[in-house]
Amino acid sequence: MTTSQTVSDAAQFHVRNIGGIDETSVVVEPGVTVLTGENATNRTSFLQAVMAAMGSNAATLKADADEGIVELTLDETEYQRTVSQTDDTVIFDGDTYLDDPDIAERFAFLLEGNNARRAVSRSVDLREIIMEPVDIEEIKRKISSLESQRSEIDEKISDIESKKQRLPELEKRKENIESKISKKREELSKKETEIDESSRNISDSQEKEAELESKLDELRSTRSDLDSIRQQIETQRESIESLQAEHEENKTALSELSSTPAAKLTRLEQQINSLRDDRQALNAEISQLQNLIQYNEDQLEDGEYNVIGRISDDVNSKTDTEESSSGADAITDRLLADENTGSETVTCWTCGSAVDREQIEATVDQLKSVRADRVQSLNDVKSDLDSLKSEKREIESEQTRRSDLESTINRITQEIDQRKKQLETLKEQRKELTATIETLETEVNELESESFEDILSLHREANEVEFEINRLESDHQSVSNKIESIEAAIDRIDTLESERKTIVNQLEDERTKIDQIEHEAVEQFNAHMESILDILAYENLDRIWIERTQNKVRSGRQKIEQTVFELHVIRTTASGTAYEDTVEHLSESEREVTGLIFALAGYLVHDLYETVPFMLLDSLEAIDSNRIAALISYFSEYVEYLVVALLPEDAQSINKEYARITDI
Repeated sequence: MTTSQTVSDAAQFHVRNIGGIDETSVVVEPGVTVLTGENATNRTSFLQAVMAAMGSNAATLKADADEGIVELTLDETEYQRTVSQTDDTVIFDGDTYLDDPDIAERFAFLLEGNNARRAVSRSVDLREIIMEPVDIEEIKRKISSLESQRSEIDEKISDIESKKQRLPELEKRKENIESKISKKREELSKKETEIDESSRNISDSQEKEAELESKLDELRSTRSDLDSIRQQIETQRESIESLQAEHEENKTALSELSSTPAAKLTRLEQQINSLRDDRQALNAEISQLQNLIQYNEDQLEDGEYNVIGRISDDVNSKTDTEESSSGADAITDRLLADENTGSETVTCWTCGSAVDREQIEATVDQLKSVRADRVQSLNDVKSDLDSLKSEKREIESEQTRRSDLESTINRITQEIDQRKKQLETLKEQRKELTATIETLETEVNELESESFEDILSLHREANEVEFEINRLESDHQSVSNKIESIEAAIDRIDTLESERKTIVNQLEDERTKIDQIEHEAVEQFNAHMESILDILAYENLDRIWIERTQNKVRSGRQKIEQTVFELHVIRTTASGTAYEDTVEHLSESEREVTGLIFALAGYLVHDLYETVPFMLLDSLEAIDSNRIAALISYFSEYVEYLVVALLPEDAQSINKEYARITDI
């Protein structure tokens, strides 16, 4: 079980003009810190200040201030966040502890309206709450990159195995060449012996013989040079032909690529940004609708018909600041429309007027209908967004492919031009060497005479044998180089296979990462839920657990297979019979605890204990004091700094050793 990492440094906060706070300085020690006080004592405002220092934009500016500031000193590092307002725009600036606070807002800042905490009571998609921070597109990109690396290694191994099959043939060829070289050297030795014997029979021709020997040596050397030049010319021609074929292949591949105007990519990006804005707006609207529906349903269910006065625009800070009653007036207008005096009436909790109960229920049903429409619109927007993202990736991939092909074509063109120049130079050298050989052959012929005919013939034969030996030795060197190259490649197979194994393991990890996160989230929730239920001992509530199942869900206009988290509730009758209940039948306290444990599972599965030092808890009034104390003790094992806002009556049951702050 993962626990939080403990540090000794206290976190020092200085806050000015945030929420209902004029100015305050607060020191938060590692462990549990309890903010205790009655309503409207700036507890929630301070929690929002902590969130602002972390990087969240959830903090509100004090109504009579132009600028608010949150300063945090932690681990000898200072962070400062400013909040200002221009016209209707709230501006956040400064250095924050987290670069991206989004995942912390989901699973660490558990104020009353937190989506993870409210997921159970709102019956939203639990899997989506857990998986939304996971960058699935990045996982897909890593998978594609690893697959390319694996294919590249497979090609290298296949090429080495192919070359390995040629090794016996090359070894045999090498032995054959060595045998021929040995025979030619024996032949040359005999020729040289014959030349020596013939030379001893000619006593008066030493000078001419020396000159002839010199010319023959020069002729032999020039012929060798000419043969080398011819081989180089052939090699250059083969290289040019190969490059030209590769050039044509790349040109063909380039011509087959469709040309996408830059304007289309820009238009796609604009559409994607627009859909993202739509998604964000719909999420916000759905959340607001759910809050309104839940609030009204709770009031109807509890039968609390006393005048509440007004509904805060921000549920999390409703106890901290005075708010206008414009939201309440709008709701009241809806509730009073078409009043039927013959039906049961209740006292409106927004304005105190007598309102037909059926009319309130009808209004709530209308709100639910609107929410369902918005959820469907959100699903359509997500489907369209996925489609546009996929189209954008395809265009970007094609552009990259086009750029790579154009670069390859330019490189090949330059190499072809360079090799053609080299080929022309070699042809000039061949022409010069051919002319030199013709001149040498003429000079040798002039030096020949009948008396030298035999020895000259022997010299020519010896030169030819030496030339053949040189050619065979060149072939031998070429074959030896190929053998050495193949053997070196074979020695690399183990390394390549080890690299491939590593890549395959990484590929498996990436492919199963989503499944692993889902599995771990379910395990974390089920384990912690079982533990906390044992501790809190709710009457006849045996178990609350999540089951991963595959269901057909709507994605845009289609239905696809998708993993779904199904929440199960198991109760026991007075006679000891277990039965499965529904989430709707959970008490408010049971729902609160379940939501908090679900948020803790998200906190742990995304390893936030390594990056986010603070967890914030607020609005725990639905849970009785003793269970609040047990819940805080349980959470404290996993969090470095746990900051909890409590009413004085709830704080009485909390461990006396916890730090308490009563004045903000």
